[in-house]
Formats: sequence, structure tokens, C-alpha cells
Amino acid sequence: MKTFVVTVVLGVAAAAAAQTAAQPPQGQQPAQSAAPASQGPVIKDPAEYNAYVGAIGQKDPAAEISGLEAFLTQYPNSIMKPQALDILLGLYQQTGNAKVVDTAKRLLQINPDNAKALVVLAYTERQQQNWADAKKDAEHALEVIPKWTKPEGVSDADFDKQKTTFAAVMESVAGFSALQLKDFASAQKHLRAAVDANPNDVQNVYPLAIASLPPSTPADEVNGLFFIARAINLVTDASTKATFTKFGHNRYVRYHGGEDGWNELLALTATTTLPQPGWTIKPAPTPPEQAHNMAIAGDPTQMDFATWEFILQYGAQADQDLVWNAIKGKGVKLQGTVITATPTEVDIAASLDDIDAKKADIALKFDPPLKKLELPKEGAALEYFIGVPASYTPNPFMMTMEKGELPKKAPAKPPVHKKPPSGQ
Repeated sequence: MKTFVVTVVLGVAAAAAAQTAAQPPQGQQPAQSAAPASQGPVIKDPAEYNAYVGAIGQKDPAAEISGLEAFLTQYPNSIMKPQALDILLGLYQQTGNAKVVDTAKRLLQINPDNAKALVVLAYTERQQQNWADAKKDAEHALEVIPKWTKPEGVSDADFDKQKTTFAAVMESVAGFSALQLKDFASAQKHLRAAVDANPNDVQNVYPLAIASLPPSTPADEVNGLFFIARAINLVTDASTKATFTKFGHNRYVRYHGGEDGWNELLALTATTTLPQPGWTIKPAPTPPEQAHNMAIAGDPTQMDFATWEFILQYGAQADQDLVWNAIKGKGVKLQGTVITATPTEVDIAASLDDIDAKKADIALKFDPPLKKLELPKEGAALEYFIGVPASYTPNPFMMTMEKGELPKKAPAKPPVHKKPPSGQ
């Protein structure tokens, strides 16, 4: 689609360039209709003039290409060289000839700020996945397009449309290339400009979402979530839509803390192409905010150990104090899994997360020490243990409990001697 757009635009420019012919030598009539004398450079050699006009007068693109290349070979220093290369650029692009890149480079050797040559080169480099050069040349093109002088023979409206189209294509090339290079800030900037120019092009909308959402940094999650939802609405392939939806839903829940509002976002982006001023998505509470809500939700002595751990690890000091002052020095009965065991200390995982991670969060102290037969095995699940909270460290979290007690092991039963059968 974009190749077609660039081809059409270059074709318009090439036609305009062809209309701006050189002035004939003084006293010679032009071989064919040409622009007024004031509009073109002067060719002093009649043979050179006729060769140029004859080349651009060909109706067949292949014949015109052949004529212009022959002209440039015969007259390599002609005053018409930039114009001839400009026309060739459009013809090679129109016919899909690989020489378009070489021609663009030839033009840039004459004028490094040639907008059309930069556009063709950057777009081709993007197709070839030459990301660094594509980004560099596209950004250069974006710098020179606003300064581009309107060619003769092109209307103001067509020229403005041409510049707008070029700029949108270059924003897309620069943005997508930056995304591949993990230059996320540049990717967000350029892709957002491309999406602003055409909000219905999923080939820009989806990369913009990727560039804006974690793990991309810096992240712009609110806009990123809008554009991933927009991409889901724009894509038509069922498999791709399912992939986009799974990714978008996952990122939405991570950011918001729940899936409420997700369906409403999909409905909004079905008809709204760009985020409106003031629109936002409420983020999930931060760990300190969650800890505060937990701390004031009820009696700390009635909370489970995982809640204590979360508040004491992430809460503000006031919230930590509220919970700790309520449980410090009071015996508690909990369940857990043994991580390590010595006669004076058994390290236990008491929260489900730490049990799964096989990481201790309680150091249970014993005085007097446990006897050898009383030591629990590592990995053993304790139906209960008792301890008195004495101190804790928030990060990494560890609570020290004193006066530890473990379940009493049942004494071994004496062997049962059965009476032998009668007669024996």
C-alpha cells in the first residue's frame, strides 16, 4: 500500500520535472513543447539539448529510461543532470526497477537534502530491514521536507499533499526502525505522528502500542493500552486479532489491577481513533497503597500471615507500626513448611508465595534447643507451630519469633505380640 503511494507521488513529481525542460540554445527552436524560458536552466549545446528533450519526450517508460541514461552517459556534467536523475527516480520506482536505490544515491551525491531521494532510500532500507540507515535517512527526510521548494508544474494543492504523504511515510519508517533498534522514545514520537496522520493504519497503530507498553522504556501505558485496543478493532485476520487481544488484555490487567473496563475500552476504540484530552485509565494501587488499605481494613490480630508480611514489607511506617504493635509479643499459631532446621532455629515458609518459592519468611527460635529426635525434616509441612513475634526486617522480609513450639511427635507404640494359633 505504501509502495503504491510513494510510486504515485514520485510519478507526479517526475511528470512535473519533465515539464520543466531546459531552455534551448539561443536562436534554436525547441524540438518539442517545453516550459517558458524563464523556468529552466540553459543548455548551450544544441545536440545536448536535443538529446535531453528527446529522452523525456518518450511515451514508453523503458524508452525514456534508456534515453535518459544514455543522455547522462554522454553528458555526465550536464546542467540537466539533477533533473534527469529526478525523472529517472520516478520511472525506476514506477517500474519496480532495483536501480531506484542507486539513482537515489546518485541524486544525494549532488544534493544531500533531496527529499524524494531520501524518501525512496529510507523506505527501501526499511524493506531491507536495514534499520539504522532507514531511521537515519527517514529522520533526515523529515528535516528537509518542510523546506522543500515546490517544483514548476505542480499545483499548490498537489505539492502540499505530496509533502504530507512523504512526511507520514517517513514518520512510519523512522518509528518502526527505531522500534527494532529498541529506541523506544524515538519510536513513540515518530509512530504517533504516523498514526495521527492516518489513525486507521494498523501497520502503524500496533507498533505504536508495542513501543508504548512495558517492557519498552520509557513506557506510556495509558496511550499504549488505547492503541492496542484500537489495533484489535482494526485487524481483520481472526488469528492475529486473538493474538492482539491476549496481549492487550494481559497488559491491561497488569496496569489496571483487574479486567474491569477492558470491554469498555474495546468498545470505545471501535469508533474513537485517537485518545481524547483528559482520557485515562486508572492504574492499579501501588504496593504501599495496597498495604495501607489492608492495614486499616480490620483487626491486625485476625489477619493471616501473608497479609502481615505484605504490610510489614511494603507499607508506610505508620501502617507497619499499626500491625506490628498489635502482634508483637503475642503468641500466634500458624502453619508452614520447613526450609532448614537446627536445634536452636527452624526457618519456615509461612505464606503461599514463599512456600512455592521455598524461601523462609520466619525464623523460629528455640530455648532450650530441640533434641535430635525433635528436629523436623527439611520440606516437611507443619500442621502447626507456635511462636511469639519479636522482630522483623522488611526487605528481604524475615520475621523472628521466639519461644518456638512444634507439634509433639507421638511416642512409638510398643510392638504387639500376637498369641499363636492353638495347637502350635
